[in-house]
Amino acid sequence: MNKITLAKKIAFYIILVILWQTISMSDIWPNNIFPSPYEVGEDLAYMASDGSLFFGIGTTILRLIVGLAIAIAGGIVLGVLMARIETINQTIGSLVLGLQSIPSIAWVPLAILWFGLTDTGIIFVTAIGAMFAVTINTYTGIKNIDPHYVEAARNMGAKGTQLITSVLLPAAFPYMISGFKQGWAFAWRGVIGAELLFSFLGLGFLLNVGRQLNDVSQVIAIMLVIMLIGMAVDGFIFKKIENKVMSRWGLR
Repeated sequence: MNKITLAKKIAFYIILVILWQTISMSDIWPNNIFPSPYEVGEDLAYMASDGSLFFGIGTTILRLIVGLAIAIAGGIVLGVLMARIETINQTIGSLVLGLQSIPSIAWVPLAILWFGLTDTGIIFVTAIGAMFAVTINTYTGIKNIDPHYVEAARNMGAKGTQLITSVLLPAAFPYMISGFKQGWAFAWRGVIGAELLFSFLGLGFLLNVGRQLNDVSQVIAIMLVIMLIGMAVDGFIFKKIENKVMSRWGLR
C-alpha cells in the first residue's frame, strides 16, 4: 500500500469518527441508544484494563484456529476425493453444494444437542461453516488443471499420493487460497455467532453481556474489535499470501 492510499484511508476514518461524534452531540438519539466515540473508547479501555477484552480475544482466536484448521484439512481431503473419484463427486458433491448454503449459525442448535454448551460445540460450528468453501475451491482448482500436466507427471512416474501432493495440490493452490480466505470469513462469523448464543466466554460472550446489560457502548466496542481483527487478518495475512501465490503462478 503506497503512502497516498494509506493517507486517504486514514483521512476517511477520521472523517467517519468526526461525523459519528457530531451526530452523537446533536442529541438526535439519547446516549444509551447512540453513544459517542468517546464513550465507546471508555468501554474498550475499561475492558482492556481488567483483562476481559484480551482474554475474550484470545479465547475466540484459539477456537477459530482449531476450527479453521479442521475445516481446511477436511475440505482439502473431501475436495481431492470429489475431483479424483467421479462416484463421490456425483453423490457427496451434490450434498456439499447443499450444505454450503446453510449459514454457520444454523448449526448451533445441533451443536448444543450434540456437544452441550462446550468449546467442542463452538469449534464444531466454526469448522462445519468453513469446510465446504474449502472443499468446493479445492475441487474447482484440481478440475481446472491442464490434463497434459497430469499426464506428464504420470509419465515421469508420479502416482497415488505423490501425484496429489506434488502435482495436483500445488497446481490447484491459487484456487485453494481463495477457499481458505472464504473459509476464514465463514469461520470468523461462525465462531462469533456460536459464542453469542452459547454465552461461553470469547468476544461473542462479551457482545451478549453488553446486550443483557443494555450497554450499547460495549456492544459497539466489541463489534469494532471484531471488525478490526477481521480486517487485520484479511489485510496482513490472506492478502499477502494471495499476492505471493498469484505472483508465483504468474497470475498478476
